[in-house]
Amino acid sequence: MQDVKVKPVIEKSWFNVLKDEFEADYFKKLKVFLTEEKKEHVVYPPGSLIFNAFNQTPFDKVKVVILGQDPYHGPGQAHGLCFSVNPGIPFPPSLQNIFKEVKNDIGINPPTHGSLENWARQGVLLLNATLTVRANQAGSHQKKGWEIFTDKVIQKLSEHKEGLVFLLWGNYAQAKSMLIDDTKHYILKAVHPSPLSASRGFFGCKHFSKTNEILKSLGKNEIQWAIT
Repeated sequence: MQDVKVKPVIEKSWFNVLKDEFEADYFKKLKVFLTEEKKEHVVYPPGSLIFNAFNQTPFDKVKVVILGQDPYHGPGQAHGLCFSVNPGIPFPPSLQNIFKEVKNDIGINPPTHGSLENWARQGVLLLNATLTVRANQAGSHQKKGWEIFTDKVIQKLSEHKEGLVFLLWGNYAQAKSMLIDDTKHYILKAVHPSPLSASRGFFGCKHFSKTNEILKSLGKNEIQWAIT
């Protein structure tokens, strides 16, 4: 069982909430899988960025949750935040459509780079259901244990916090609504921002302005959606 005892590099408040998961059998098996996988294949994102969403957005600071499915599987794209890419990387189609909706909704022009770290630092947890992927093979690390872990993350957020705004885009993300107590939290649903579906209800969903309306009503700071 190589490497299973290594403590994950994850922000302290998240570690305190999730420490039992790191000792669970499924997570130990996941770590063995990743160790073996990296011997034969390139895996994204780099190991230091697997928990980037958590490190950028401490548990105590989460106000909004955006759920994705898989990391990007092309070179240099994935850096641990769903839908986000490193500066200098061309915008993937879904991210292009997200920026189009931000423009249509609140009038902010698309940025010059695709890193959403500015959102993450303001309390937007950019969580993929699966936190790693084999290079050039979408979905290759699904059903290896990550979904158990990230479902627990959603459950912990639902249980221990109040007044979060969950943005669920597409059927996969919307299925996670069963993990969220909608008497304590706000759930906004739309189709996925991919080119296959964006014109069927993502464009015009106005989730960015609606999120800020909710945060303002709760006395919380609104998200500055402009990417700097």
